[in-house]
Amino acid sequence: MSYRSPSHPSRAQISRVPHLPGLDGMRALAVVAVMVYHANSGWLHGGFLGVEVFFVISGYLITLLLVAEHERDDGIDLKAFWIRRFRRLLPGLYLMLTLVIVYLAVFFRQAQGRVRGDVIAGVTYVSNWYQIWVGAGYTASEAFAPLRHLWSLAVEEQFYLIWPLVMLAILRRGRAHLPRVALWLFGIAVFINVVIAVLFVPGDIDSVCTPDTMNGYWSIAGRCISINDTLYLSTITRAGGLLLGAALAMVWRPVAVMRGALRDKGRPLDLLALGGFMVLAMLMWWVHLADPAENSLTGSQFDPWLFRGGLFLAGLATVMIITAVTHRGAITGRLLGNPALSWVGTRSYGLYLFHWPIYQIIREQAGVKMSLGQFVLAMIITVPITELSYRFVEMPVRKGAIGRWMRREYRPRSAAQAEARRRLVVVGAVVAVLVGAAGVSVALAPNRCVGEVECASEAGREAIAAASSSTVAPVETSAPTTVDPALGGDTTVPGATTAPTTPPTEPPTTPPPAPAPPTAIGESVMLGAAPQLQAGGFVVNAAESRQGNATARVVGQMKASGQLGEIVVIQVGTNGEVSDAVYDEIMSFLPAAEHPKVIFLTVHANRKWIDGNNTRIWSLKSKYPNVDVLDWNGLVSAGQIQGIGSDGIHLSTPGAKQTYANYIFGMIGRNDLIKPVD
Repeated sequence: MSYRSPSHPSRAQISRVPHLPGLDGMRALAVVAVMVYHANSGWLHGGFLGVEVFFVISGYLITLLLVAEHERDDGIDLKAFWIRRFRRLLPGLYLMLTLVIVYLAVFFRQAQGRVRGDVIAGVTYVSNWYQIWVGAGYTASEAFAPLRHLWSLAVEEQFYLIWPLVMLAILRRGRAHLPRVALWLFGIAVFINVVIAVLFVPGDIDSVCTPDTMNGYWSIAGRCISINDTLYLSTITRAGGLLLGAALAMVWRPVAVMRGALRDKGRPLDLLALGGFMVLAMLMWWVHLADPAENSLTGSQFDPWLFRGGLFLAGLATVMIITAVTHRGAITGRLLGNPALSWVGTRSYGLYLFHWPIYQIIREQAGVKMSLGQFVLAMIITVPITELSYRFVEMPVRKGAIGRWMRREYRPRSAAQAEARRRLVVVGAVVAVLVGAAGVSVALAPNRCVGEVECASEAGREAIAAASSSTVAPVETSAPTTVDPALGGDTTVPGATTAPTTPPTEPPTTPPPAPAPPTAIGESVMLGAAPQLQAGGFVVNAAESRQGNATARVVGQMKASGQLGEIVVIQVGTNGEVSDAVYDEIMSFLPAAEHPKVIFLTVHANRKWIDGNNTRIWSLKSKYPNVDVLDWNGLVSAGQIQGIGSDGIHLSTPGAKQTYANYIFGMIGRNDLIKPVD
């Protein structure tokens, strides 16, 4: 596990790594930027670039330590290096995972199955690849994702496993080659960023991958893999920052610098660091990771400036700052090494570990922006937990407390100490049993939906699938019915007839075909209320992220197969712009003679195409005599619908779903189907 030649203790160590408090200050600023961004991206759009700062610092320090060890001992003890890394990283990580598992088992059992894969990936340090594979990227909105932040720790840990082997091969050729190797590493970092720029997919990327929406996706082993998420999360593409730091370490060793011609260049380096700070500040304020898609409700539009140079510039700016921070003659290191920043920096790992799951517990859903009050509350919880972890878990393990305990070097000196130790063992055993039970609970938990909107969509899909395998009894629509004015709509159903008062003298030899039940075709909003509509006798065909063209195809297919009833309810236009031609195509399948009542629902969302689509929907009423409009957008905008989801679009409560169905029942003249809303 090591390569070692006879050591030379008397050799001057120009690669020795002194204490560099300025790097702690850099870590402090980086972790604060990340925490602010995670709380509310509107406060600091590019705060996530703090992770790139961490990558460059890690590449610099790890390479510096390896070079120093090789200079000191003419070799690298790989086993000792990895043990030090494990002592540094695993205690805090495993404590955080344990707390999350216990929280889930006690307070949020619904989410246990959904988080199980993230726990396993976190334990094995492959979270970034797991998120790429399952499509849970950094921009994905999920109801509860307490471990999404572990992707960056996975990148670093994979680097710690591989890089010592690479450095061993490099150093075997001699340390005199390091400047040339640094140029090669810089060139590789440039190449990686060129590849990122070439592979990056600009424009709208839909969050749902279908054969019709493959833009921005690779198909690998039958799975849709987001290209841009892969570029952001993968170890290969994020190695650029690590390699920039490693390249700097090979030519900029703090002790060696102070023995060379640059020892009195502190002031110029301060100016260089100032330039680096300005570049980072500009990038963090200006660059975004992803914004909502311009023409798709659930999609994203990644920032091309980030993937086409932004990450590389952030890495270079960090290198500029490190050169000053590690120079004893520069003021930058002393400023960043002040006690306040040093305290935060030495605990930056714990702050990063604990802040994200605490954020998730407070807001309950990824992607929701926190208020200032919520952020303050999160910090009040995060900082003490981080300090306790640092003092009583991370530092003791890092200093070998477990090894000494196992070797029984902590021997009680009195009866009181022995009793205290026995109590500690008992408490530890109880905690271990509780944690084990929580772990088993997570391991065996079914994979359930999490969040009211997601569960509503799942229930809608299951209801539609169940109905497709059974016959739905038609709803009688022959008798005219008075409509509650509060629900809107006509007082009679167009085309309705009354039942004959006297039976025919001779029964028909062939009974007339029963009329098809009313039909509802729509998007995810309607999908959430599918069970309620089916309870009223509707045949429902609704799907998430359905666009206008897809809706027209569905209407045409159901028309061709005779599945459309005389009454047809349609909601389309939430997920993107729908042209007049598409609405006209839909109506071409719905002539008034066969479908005397066609109801379009207006759409509601905070997107630029909504007003245009609603204008087109309202215009259908004047173009087609069988069309009526239910102003869903007006009802939601006026605050008349209680239980709308946090996105302001979907139905999140049973009451909202029943209200949605009740309005439709009223529009078709069936007040008898209306149910009370809890």
